[in-house]
Amino acid sequence: MFLKLKVRNQKLEINSIFAYRFFCLGFLIFSMASFSQENTNKPKIGLVLSGGGAKGFAHIGVLKVLEKEGVKIDYIGGTSMGAVVGGLYASGYSASQIDSIFKNTNFDELLKDYIPRDSKSFYEKHNDELYPISLLFNKFNIGVPIALSKGMYNYNLLTKLTDPVKYIRDFNKLPIPFVCISTDLETGKEVVFHDGYLPQAMLASSAFPTLFSPVEINGKLLVDGGVSNNYPVDEVRKMGADIIIGVDVQDDLKDRTMLKEATKIMVQITNLQMINKMKENVKKTTIYIKPDITNFSVISFDEGQKIIKTGEDAANLVIDKIRTIANPKKYVQQNMKLTAENNIITLKMVSINDVKDYTRAYIMGKLGLKENTKVTYQDIKKGINKLNATQNFSAISYSLDKLEDGDRLNLIVRESEDKTFLKFGLHYDGLYKSAILVNLTQKKSLFKNDVISADIALGDNFRYNLDYYIDNGFYFSFGLKSRLNQFNRNVATDFNNGVTFSQLGINTLNIDYLDFNNQAYLQTIFAQKFLIGAGIEWKHMKINSSTLSNQSSIFENSDYGSIFGYLKYDSFDNKFFPKKGWFFNGDIQSYLYSTNYTNQFNRFSIAKGEFGITRTFFKKINLKFTSEAGFSIGSGSVPFLDFVLGGYGYNTINNFKHFYGYDFVSLAADSYIKSTGTLDYEFYKKNHVNFSANYANLEDNLFGNGNWLSTPRYTGYALGYGLETVLGPIEVKYSWSPELSKGFTWFSVGFWF
Repeated sequence: MFLKLKVRNQKLEINSIFAYRFFCLGFLIFSMASFSQENTNKPKIGLVLSGGGAKGFAHIGVLKVLEKEGVKIDYIGGTSMGAVVGGLYASGYSASQIDSIFKNTNFDELLKDYIPRDSKSFYEKHNDELYPISLLFNKFNIGVPIALSKGMYNYNLLTKLTDPVKYIRDFNKLPIPFVCISTDLETGKEVVFHDGYLPQAMLASSAFPTLFSPVEINGKLLVDGGVSNNYPVDEVRKMGADIIIGVDVQDDLKDRTMLKEATKIMVQITNLQMINKMKENVKKTTIYIKPDITNFSVISFDEGQKIIKTGEDAANLVIDKIRTIANPKKYVQQNMKLTAENNIITLKMVSINDVKDYTRAYIMGKLGLKENTKVTYQDIKKGINKLNATQNFSAISYSLDKLEDGDRLNLIVRESEDKTFLKFGLHYDGLYKSAILVNLTQKKSLFKNDVISADIALGDNFRYNLDYYIDNGFYFSFGLKSRLNQFNRNVATDFNNGVTFSQLGINTLNIDYLDFNNQAYLQTIFAQKFLIGAGIEWKHMKINSSTLSNQSSIFENSDYGSIFGYLKYDSFDNKFFPKKGWFFNGDIQSYLYSTNYTNQFNRFSIAKGEFGITRTFFKKINLKFTSEAGFSIGSGSVPFLDFVLGGYGYNTINNFKHFYGYDFVSLAADSYIKSTGTLDYEFYKKNHVNFSANYANLEDNLFGNGNWLSTPRYTGYALGYGLETVLGPIEVKYSWSPELSKGFTWFSVGFWF
């Protein structure tokens, strides 16, 4: 009996052990299944980034905190600056990389749609260095441009940065699915971008009215998404987000004491409806982050690092909530390889939309790109800048599509309907004195590529300049010029080799100088860099003195006929305060005819050339060196077209040359050689102090007698201050020479004309 009971107990024990093990196995399987199910249903996290201009830098600070805590973002929606930051993050950039990108972005150039000077033709350089104010002019009505910038600087930058995802047209296929918002300007309705060309969508979302031109996509004219939906929380929910992290950098409504700037008023108008809408949006947000951006505006780009810090601070205030959704494995956003401007692109073809007034050859000539060649983003940017610099197109956009063996550049341009412009400038210098410049420019008057420009300078000395130019790019272009220059001044030369001074026993003379000049010329671009041209000229010159009462008071009153040729190159990044580049200018002019008022005219030629180079050291110190020379060829003739040295800050004509140490129009001869060195220190943004030294030999037949190799006969120095302004440079210089007993102080205000 005892034995039977023992066996029964052993069987029961075995069954119990088996049951226990079965239970454990079942629990494990259930747990694994539950864990797997739980993993499958893990909540998706969406990030909403509002618009706010420069205040959107705070988004970067928030992203840094989220990355530090290991929060993996599954969806991103953004508006305006939120679309830019969000689009870059969705493309694969980390927060620190976006921070680095913004640090290295020149936002002054971005807002002004900066076009490098070396991307402009010689005509465009001249045009941009004369008129600080340009207004539309139509049927005697004056208008203002649609915006400060077309956004091309921004577009080029975004295109380069999004190179790794350039073929993706469905934003759901980006490393992080993305959506952004823009506004239809004609209807006021929001436009949601889930697909398209990413840089174009980002640009449309951030096209802040008055700062950036509207962007046309699929027939719609689009502006900043903040006008219609500055916080796209609903769109991110629709994408599948269960948890919403929202970053709000919108302003609260301000009172009248704070509304004293145009941009602040625009933001206030935009915010009127958005403030009320945000009350509902906050309820839809799981973790709401509101950085303190009270002390910043939409254009506070120079305070980017401070604004980023506000984002970090605001995120840290809700760090406990953030940690509840953080990935225990500390998910890390991978750094994307930054795209270099010199990345190689195999350009197989260029597609251009149909335009009415400009041929494909003209556009391709300006673009400077050839099909079936290797190009870089830098090449594309230069080409787009050249197109933009013509001001013939109100909008330019482009994209890259993948072909079997390379890329296709899709270029879309919209011709500008603006043909007439009224422009203004002002200037003061010691030679021409004060003047207001009024310009009327008309495009497409007779031909598709022509420009007529009429300048009138009203002031102490009336002057005018009339240009008619047909721009054919790399083909021969044709131009006509007419110019009148005149001034009155006490000068230290008599344009007569000192004969008059000797006869009268004087050292200076008050003269009236008049030059009336007319040219017809052909020119073309050589080797894609040099401008080469030739033409004919008719000139009338009159020099007289009102202080002399007899017939000898008129020194010159003749007409001249001549032919000329020239070769030019100019890659300086700034005409007045260059930091890099070099230039060359050489020309020869043969005077074949004169009405010969003095009976001294013999046919002669004048050859001259100048070369300059500049380099920057330690980012703020610049050294510029120039060297120039000129001489007369032929038997002795009239001296009125000799080289004339002296003064600074005026627009030079004929053979007038600046020279430190000597007053305006002080030295004259038929040959000269001169070198100048300038050390410039930009001690604060756009503020310069500089020191210059120049040396010259100047006399008749200088190169024939060998004296050009001798110790410089004329020397001069200048210490100056310069300020870059929207009106042009404002400069003051004190100049002196060891050969003279007194120095000179010169003021120059505005662009030279």
